[in-house]
Amino acid sequence: MDVNKESLELHEKLKGKIEIVSKVKVKDRRDLSLLYTPGVAEPCRKIALNKEDVYKYTMKGNTVAVISDGSAVLGLGNIGAEAGLPVMEGKCLLFKEFAGIDAIPICLASQDVDENIKTIRNIAPVLGGINLEDFKAPECFKVENALQDLGIPVMHDDQHGTAVVVLAGLINSLKLVGKKKENVKIVFSGAGAAASGIFNLLKNYGFNSGKIIMIDSKGIISKLRKDLDENKKELARITNSLNSQGGLREAIMGADIFIGVSKAGLLDESMVKSMNSNAIVFAMANPTPEIMPDLALKAGAKVVATGRSDFSNQVNNVLAFPGIFRGALDCRAKRITNRMKIAAAEGIASCVSSDLLNSGTIIPSPFDKNVVLKVSEAVKKAWMEEN
Repeated sequence: MDVNKESLELHEKLKGKIEIVSKVKVKDRRDLSLLYTPGVAEPCRKIALNKEDVYKYTMKGNTVAVISDGSAVLGLGNIGAEAGLPVMEGKCLLFKEFAGIDAIPICLASQDVDENIKTIRNIAPVLGGINLEDFKAPECFKVENALQDLGIPVMHDDQHGTAVVVLAGLINSLKLVGKKKENVKIVFSGAGAAASGIFNLLKNYGFNSGKIIMIDSKGIISKLRKDLDENKKELARITNSLNSQGGLREAIMGADIFIGVSKAGLLDESMVKSMNSNAIVFAMANPTPEIMPDLALKAGAKVVATGRSDFSNQVNNVLAFPGIFRGALDCRAKRITNRMKIAAAEGIASCVSSDLLNSGTIIPSPFDKNVVLKVSEAVKKAWMEEN
């Protein structure tokens, strides 16, 4: 099967993957009067008197915008707004199919951070939530942070969706190998948006940040580096307490966990062999991981996960974002907090039975119907407890 060819043909046939469907039929003048003029004036008056009534009378409460500037699309890079649209449509499709959420793709023609923040602010009244997608780092951090006061949940999924699923996988992996989160040494290959999101969530969950080593294209991030931007300077301050130097080969020695969000083929068998026993390898570069699962297992890894659907233990954001936003919308959360993300990860992890875990499965299938339900309930509970 040539997936690329079949996908292209399907997209051409469908002319996109989503459409707008009305909830009611307009059959006669009475329907027209109720659904449009003059009847529509009454909900408008109610909302004008009390803006909160927009949730009562419109689509806002079940609507999420998937917004991108096209600057970091999948593994394709800065391909622009139009080329990013198929991905945003796909995300909207998954919102609807997995969580019943109406989602709208919006691709911005600008890559100016301040302009895009202003644009998103100006369209927010229509939306119950905002899923930021495929903004490059470090701009993605500024955009997300600037929008946290909108009064609706705003989440950059490349950071937090990936982080939630990785945490879920690690919760189960540590059970399987009998290690504690406080004691493990973790090596990150990659220091962009996904890596930063994963690191921050692991730190908040209780992993020892001093035992975490992060590596960018120039090597280990440490306090001795003079070429770091502000985000990486902060990482250097709180990670790598031994101030290790070098590259991946030096960093990986004696590590318990490898987390790859970088490039294909960077991790070889000899590096895996240099890790501690019962090593955990999350090689998530797409479409080709940092090391293929069979090679990692052959080299002694106990647990292996990738970002690919043709291998077991797929780290797939679809396990996270539909349930997170379903829960956030249902309880009218004003933002997505760390506690909600941790609750989501624990919900995902709980979907793996002990029998599956003992067989090496640490991450549930995206088609497990329990995932969205458990995640949404966990997210709602976390928000209610915090507020």
